[in-house]
Amino acid sequence: MKKRILIVAGARPNFMKVAPLICEFNKYKSRFEILFVHTGQHYDFEMSEIFFQDLRIPKPDIYLNIGSASHAVQTAKIMMAFERVTLREKPDLIVVVGDVNSTLACALVTSKLNIKVAHVEAGLRSFDRTMPEEINRTITDSLSDYLFVSEKSGLENLKREGINSDKVYFVGNVMIDTLSANLPIINRSDILNEYGLTKREYCVMTLHRPSNVDSPATLSELLDVLSAVSERIKIIYPIHPRTMKMMNKHKFLNKFKKLENLLVVDPLGYIDFIKLIKESKFVITDSGGIQEESTFLAVPCLTMRANTERPVTIKKGTNYLVGRSKTKVLKYVKDILNSKSKKGSIPELWDGKAAKRIVKILSMSL
Repeated sequence: MKKRILIVAGARPNFMKVAPLICEFNKYKSRFEILFVHTGQHYDFEMSEIFFQDLRIPKPDIYLNIGSASHAVQTAKIMMAFERVTLREKPDLIVVVGDVNSTLACALVTSKLNIKVAHVEAGLRSFDRTMPEEINRTITDSLSDYLFVSEKSGLENLKREGINSDKVYFVGNVMIDTLSANLPIINRSDILNEYGLTKREYCVMTLHRPSNVDSPATLSELLDVLSAVSERIKIIYPIHPRTMKMMNKHKFLNKFKKLENLLVVDPLGYIDFIKLIKESKFVITDSGGIQEESTFLAVPCLTMRANTERPVTIKKGTNYLVGRSKTKVLKYVKDILNSKSKKGSIPELWDGKAAKRIVKILSMSL
């Protein structure tokens, strides 16, 4: 009898993680029945549907249409909707990925119904409880029956937290599966011509975390930093809808747009966005996934955070933690522009085969 598995995604970073899993599970159709659940945590076109097109993900079998709300309200709505789905579909396992509210909500519902949970990208820790994602990660890991780890720091973290090692598997990074599989298409993207950019003569910026964009004080700091960077190199900024909302609220959007060498554009699909990163001189970000993607692509990354849950991108990759320090940012920008940045290397098992390892493990144990 086939095992029924629900694969859950809800926000933009999730889609790059579920795409290789869905593809790999489809090779085992005699063993598994797969249902793809999209919670709708990200619900606008640029943040969701365009990724289905770019990554060739099938349309969701189940769409919860939750939408945006506060953390508590959004998590509660997902839990109520997903409980109905779980009771109706009676899965043998659910697979959750990453660290968004959908990850925690669906793991909590499933665990209370005594259904097995697999967490892809387990064990990552920033050790910063002010980040909602850190709470989501920690609780999801404590509930999970299968913990699939993307970098070795995750093994150490889970061991320290007392997680049974029999449940923990070091499998590599599914986001890199997606990136490496799509490189031929990425290389054909014409996005640089579309925006009049020249290879290695611009940097890409993405900033969206509350700690960076939710207050006039932090936005003022960012404006000062970016003003200095834009004097040295062109910046292209595909702006997150939430960031746009905050900048409008605090009357900063026009101030950013007035920077002569800063190009603010709408969110991009996966293929065009990765092409921008691949051909850039460096990246400025507060995203977790972009730290990984830039490391794989050997592109320097300045992470505007005080911490990272992905330390391998610093130890082995091309990532630097700079916070909102203008001094640090300009120091590393100068190094990068003078070709003195660290070259980095690709972390262990970031080889495009993580999904194969995950599905093989599940096929042998379910």
